[in-house]
Amino acid sequence: MLLRLKKLIIYGLGVLFLIPAESAFAQKNGFTVVIDPGHGGRDPGAIGSSSKEKDIVLVVGKKLGELIKNNHPDVKVLYTRDTDRFVELNKRAEIANKAKADLYISLHCNALDRRKRSPQGVETFVLGLHRSKDNLDVAKAENSVILYEDDYSTKYQGFDPNEPESYIMFEFMTDQYLQQSVYFAS
Repeated sequence: MLLRLKKLIIYGLGVLFLIPAESAFAQKNGFTVVIDPGHGGRDPGAIGSSSKEKDIVLVVGKKLGELIKNNHPDVKVLYTRDTDRFVELNKRAEIANKAKADLYISLHCNALDRRKRSPQGVETFVLGLHRSKDNLDVAKAENSVILYEDDYSTKYQGFDPNEPESYIMFEFMTDQYLQQSVYFAS
């Protein structure tokens, strides 16, 4: 089942590379992609009966990077992590910003109850165009990873992803890139 899930994820991501070389990647010299295999180290992510999200997305992230390098040798590929280590949320953003990344791909996967049917397909998420409680819940869940960081309240100046005020910050931070994210996800 784990192998099938990996194949489905890799197949879905591989579809991205059916785009001809003259397209988006080649329109700009020095195109940079940062691949962020989510979680890592002491943060396992979703835990299945025989696997952890952090391990699956690390393997998928490395394979995705190789696919990009093989199909688009002019594209620079960077990783937020290439081993099983915990990378703080602000460090992940710092890696992408320092590299002036043109595309940031954050990889995650879900755990599945074995009693339910087999997973099929790929999910792509961006913060929706319409503000809603669901958007807030997703933002809270994704940003709660900072709670794994040492001294997070000092580092993030008292920021708590579970507080409603954090949603206002998310809105300001995401507005700039929302249209690009929606376009990429579609």
